[in-house]
Amino acid sequence: MPPQADSSTAETPDTPENSSGRALKAIPEATVTRLAVYLRVLGQLAEGGAETVSSEELASVAGVNSAKLRKDLSHIGSYGIRGVGYDVASLQHELERVLGLDHPQAVALVGVGNLGHALAGYGGFGGRGFPVTALFDVDPDLVGIKINGIVVRHVRDIPTECPAAGVTIGMIATPAQAAQGVCDQLVGAGVRSILNFAPTVLQVPEEVEVRKVDLAVELQVLAFHVAGRGNAAGGISPDVPAVARVVNGRNGSAVPLS
Repeated sequence: MPPQADSSTAETPDTPENSSGRALKAIPEATVTRLAVYLRVLGQLAEGGAETVSSEELASVAGVNSAKLRKDLSHIGSYGIRGVGYDVASLQHELERVLGLDHPQAVALVGVGNLGHALAGYGGFGGRGFPVTALFDVDPDLVGIKINGIVVRHVRDIPTECPAAGVTIGMIATPAQAAQGVCDQLVGAGVRSILNFAPTVLQVPEEVEVRKVDLAVELQVLAFHVAGRGNAAGGISPDVPAVARVVNGRNGSAVPLS
């Protein structure tokens, strides 16, 4: 089984359709990430009572330029009206459909230690259509307890519990040495999308999508930039090699939780 490939230039394998039923071009991975950001912003605008938003306003809040935003939205066949902009509710619905959020995605979390317990208790997942419906661990002190009303099951129960709960996404928050075995069990249970918090690269079949969140790597990248600014302020050109950063997709990079 190949490792997760670098998808900084990869495209998603599926060809979705827009609301009119027309097939869409494959959407680049980087665009998919930005579409999720646009959806979050639209949700905030809708909560504030906004009915329309210009491309300039939406792009500014999302942290991109308006040309990039319009190009991103063209991938899903959505174009604003000149002088009016985008209808917030309609664009929100379209993005939810393209991103697969028009129905809840049941999530299983494996590893409920310090990080896992925090993830299990985070209420924002369910509110965005990602309810955590199954929890697993091997610690006898954790197996059997309830977190947010969900009983923690033993990892050995993954093959039966995940299909029963309709799990579509797995989150792995185990130590590195246990992550591959857990991943294999999730894949064997039919889970085809995995968010990996363990500091290791997972080997998965071609049809399985993995995104990796490595907080230590992100801190190291930030430290590099801090050092670079300090050297630049002192008039010294930093003599350090470029930092090779793990990117999102099948060899995934850190993705925002908000």
